[in-house]
Amino acid sequence: MADTLAAQEPAPQSEKPVLSINNIEVIYNHVILVLKGVSLDVPLGGITALLGANGAGKTTTLKAVSNLLRAERGDVTKGTIEFKGERIDQLTPNEMVKRGCIQVMEGRHCFEHLTIEDNLLAGAFTRRDGRAAIAKDLEMVYNYFPRLRERRTSLAGYTSGGEQQMCAIGRALMSRPTTILLDEPSMGLAPQLVEEIFEIVKKLNENEGVSFLLAEQNTNIALRYAKYGYILENGRVVLDGEAAALRDNEDVKEFYLGVSGENRRSFKNVKAYKRRKRWLA
Repeated sequence: MADTLAAQEPAPQSEKPVLSINNIEVIYNHVILVLKGVSLDVPLGGITALLGANGAGKTTTLKAVSNLLRAERGDVTKGTIEFKGERIDQLTPNEMVKRGCIQVMEGRHCFEHLTIEDNLLAGAFTRRDGRAAIAKDLEMVYNYFPRLRERRTSLAGYTSGGEQQMCAIGRALMSRPTTILLDEPSMGLAPQLVEEIFEIVKKLNENEGVSFLLAEQNTNIALRYAKYGYILENGRVVLDGEAAALRDNEDVKEFYLGVSGENRRSFKNVKAYKRRKRWLA
């Protein structure tokens, strides 16, 4: 699909980061410290997983990048965030979209009273390259999401959860992004639909060169599709590495993948639980 998004051919993961978060702290309401020195890189053309339990700080990290924190009285009080080598801390969310970085929010946010197609076209609001280019990208989205083509005239609020998630991702694609911040795409979806959506994410990464920062509680599937991963706990990065290495890590297996050796400890023993997590020492 020539000239549709960030690249015309499959883009290999680059060592140069398209997004770099450097030792940031985030405070809500001038009081609540949520992120405590978080640093991570998203390579150009890569899929990077941001993992952790609910409340670990994954969504806050994404909103710090997309500059949606201010709407929730949050501020980045320390550190820097760079996109394509430039500081973006003071940009508006609209300016971030124009530069090629867009967030797909947790919870499949769609305009419920608009059709699927109108939702997708809303994603092209910031573009100024003409109707023909937008129509071409709309066709590209339908090729990746055949279900959306079938439901194009249906009101988004009356479609399934999986179709709404596809619509949210498709709407983001219509802005021609180089990087998508994807927040909890598996939440509330059946396993088969989750697999389908992650397969499409993989194809978008390989065929269109779109980089992904993927915040996900489902560690198992995230590490199957990501190339690199970071694990957050209580607002800190406690572990990071290649996805394959994290899958083989005994602590990750026990506490995030739900598997372990014969001597698995009980979570009822809180002291043993904390001691077993060696990165908390």
